[in-house]
Amino acid sequence: MKNKARVIIEYRGAYKVKNEDGEFLAKVTGKHMFDASSREDFPAVGDFVIIDELPESQAVIREILPRKTIIKRRAVGLGDAQIIATNIDVAFVVESVGRDWSLNRFERYFSIAQDGGIKSAIVINKIDLISKDELNERLLELKNRFPDTDVFLVSVTNGEGFDELKKYIEKDKTYCFLGSSGVGKSSLINRLMGNDLIKTEDISLYSERGKHITTARQMYFLDNGGVLIDNPGMREIGMTDVSVGIDNIFDDIARLSQMCKYRDCTHTHELGCAVLKLVESGEIDKDKYLNYLSLKKETEFYEMSELEKKEKEKDFGKFIKNTKKSLKQYGHKNF
Repeated sequence: MKNKARVIIEYRGAYKVKNEDGEFLAKVTGKHMFDASSREDFPAVGDFVIIDELPESQAVIREILPRKTIIKRRAVGLGDAQIIATNIDVAFVVESVGRDWSLNRFERYFSIAQDGGIKSAIVINKIDLISKDELNERLLELKNRFPDTDVFLVSVTNGEGFDELKKYIEKDKTYCFLGSSGVGKSSLINRLMGNDLIKTEDISLYSERGKHITTARQMYFLDNGGVLIDNPGMREIGMTDVSVGIDNIFDDIARLSQMCKYRDCTHTHELGCAVLKLVESGEIDKDKYLNYLSLKKETEFYEMSELEKKEKEKDFGKFIKNTKKSLKQYGHKNF
């Protein structure tokens, strides 16, 4: 029997799919594997698929239906894009108030979500660990940098803020939790579900970080009909071809770019650069500007062909060699 289902768990080489008939352990066909040209041609959590149901709760995935939205990343050190989840309505970007606090990291996740057509919201966890004054300072930082983004302040420990977060989650919409390892994504979902469905480990007192043990992307269903997706924690999330997402997140800088003297302005040294002018006057936050340059550079490198990357690396090698040679001529014997 052929019908529609949704991918709710991704394993190595297999998937769990769910429809009105129940849950099935599914695999793609050999033809699908042969015809696939990249990782994006395979199912991912959140995908709607057409399956053939088989006995003993088995199934075969025949087709992946068109994706409404997609979140993907480049694993650091690798060129290939990796799908995080599909058909997402809102991406909750989660950080805790601990020592790894970073506004730049929010922008990185926002750019990736925006490029996939997904709205972002901020969840700040573990607010019970700092004073009200410190929390207000953090909130002010967020509002100044991200004035149009919804922010939720929560504590898994005492339940503070969860009523507001639950009200935000709507029936038949899908929400993905993104963030570094240890910020409490799985604990957040457990609290929203009202149980300990996802196994977590205690927080390390030394590092103020929980030991994140989610190993597979997985979908969960709230009583109100909302759908949640948990993801393994990522120490770093690499940029793919998300130039549009970056320009949308940094829309003030993108608009100013149109006023620069040169069309190919890099906003780093050029005379007549409208962006640099406002950075120097303080009207554009310096950290935001530097993060913009960093993300743009990373995206441009990803978009290069392998030949271009090799040429760039070759040119850089020549530059280092010539620099060392020049230094030796001036008496720097250690080079």
